[in-house]
Amino acid sequence: MADYVIKKAQIDAMPGTDKSHFLNQDAQRNNKSLGDLTGITGFGFHLIEVPPGKESTEFHVHHFEDECCYVLSGVGQVLIGNTKHDIAAGDFIGYRKKGEPHTMINTSNEKLVCIVVGERLAHDVGDYPNKKKRIYRYLDMPPNLVDHVSIEEPVMGKK
Repeated sequence: MADYVIKKAQIDAMPGTDKSHFLNQDAQRNNKSLGDLTGITGFGFHLIEVPPGKESTEFHVHHFEDECCYVLSGVGQVLIGNTKHDIAAGDFIGYRKKGEPHTMINTSNEKLVCIVVGERLAHDVGDYPNKKKRIYRYLDMPPNLVDHVSIEEPVMGKK
């Protein structure tokens, strides 16, 4: 049974999970999935640490899921579309579904610590524009990754 309350001392003692993005080896972070520990399933609530010089994830956009980030400590930049924005402790970043692609970069010599929250819908479609790839995710099925050039949009019938 999941706990409803996780104390700061427990969170501090957690090693977290070191992750790197499958499409970007420079996207590395340590992830503590606090929502999972309390049994939350409708959205992810994560405490992440991005090492100096690394990105939080591959540059991407979700078509069905909103996500957001609150910076607890450190400094960096978010790349949203073609625009870089400096970020620091106390800043909030909202990544809306069907918005601009985005990633976060730690531009300092200290770790960048953030809270990241994202929906967990039964399905999502995401694009990785720099890799020219699209990912399809549905329930517990393995995700499908396709090249943009392979995507077909057939006309399904006349109305």
